Amino acid sequence: MAVIRPVEGKQRLMGKLSFGADLLGELTEICETYGVTLGRLEAIGAVQSARVAYYNQTTRTYEPVEFNKPHEILKLAGNISLKDGKPIVHAHLTLSDSEGRAFGGHLSPGTIVFACEYLIESFDGEPFERGFDEETGLPLWTCD
Repeated sequence: MAVIRPVEGKQRLMGKLSFGADLLGELTEICETYGVTLGRLEAIGAVQSARVAYYNQTTRTYEPVEFNKPHEILKLAGNISLKDGKPIVHAHLTLSDSEGRAFGGHLSPGTIVFACEYLIESFDGEPFERGFDEETGLPLWTCD
């Protein structure tokens, strides 16, 4: 059965990430600094290089995919919850190359910012906590 938990808006943070920053790392740092433990995020911009991953459902492992040249961020979408008591950003990233082809996957450390504008929306309420899910092998929300 689906898990549904009503949430109320708490705060919105908008800004620009640092040139040369690790995209996932800086978003996580913002969440830690502002105490965001339950929320959603989105971003647009461009990266100098990117690392994403594809989850192989058969082997239950993330397979890395690297893009070692500039790409546009068409969309970054994700959520913020807790894992081991700390904020964790879970995001997917869609990129386009110079010919307009789209690529994407699970945002991984090592994606380097060229320019990035973000929106983080935090919510009041009990944060979702991530834990191991036997059925999928993923660190999913362990909520009732």
